[in-house]
Amino acid sequence: MRAVTPFLMFQGEAAPALALYLTLPGARLLHRQDTPDGRVQLAELELSGQRVRVTDSPVPHAFTFTPSTSLFLDCDSREEFDRVCGTLGAGGQYLMPPDDYGFSTRFAWLNDPHGVSWQVNLPA
Repeated sequence: MRAVTPFLMFQGEAAPALALYLTLPGARLLHRQDTPDGRVQLAELELSGQRVRVTDSPVPHAFTFTPSTSLFLDCDSREEFDRVCGTLGAGGQYLMPPDDYGFSTRFAWLNDPHGVSWQVNLPA
């Protein structure tokens, strides 16, 4: 195997999700191919060195994201932590709001407005 890459499948929300994720520190778009009707056929971005693939499903399905699978982000500073939580949490839902839970300096677990689950950590 060459790599394991997280793959996020949306139903029409891939473009706004990509726009949100590209505002995160260390994020950059590597590739994007759209369908003729403007949906994301396939995109790949890099989040602090981790490649993530994104698509809009051409087939409707009855499932979506679940918090049991999440993207875990380690931040370098309190300011970065606050910015990331503010960016991803706006319009989303906190499962564990930002706090000191004893296992790190600061931690939050949230679903962004597109349903993707993120664990944001500020290590000790």
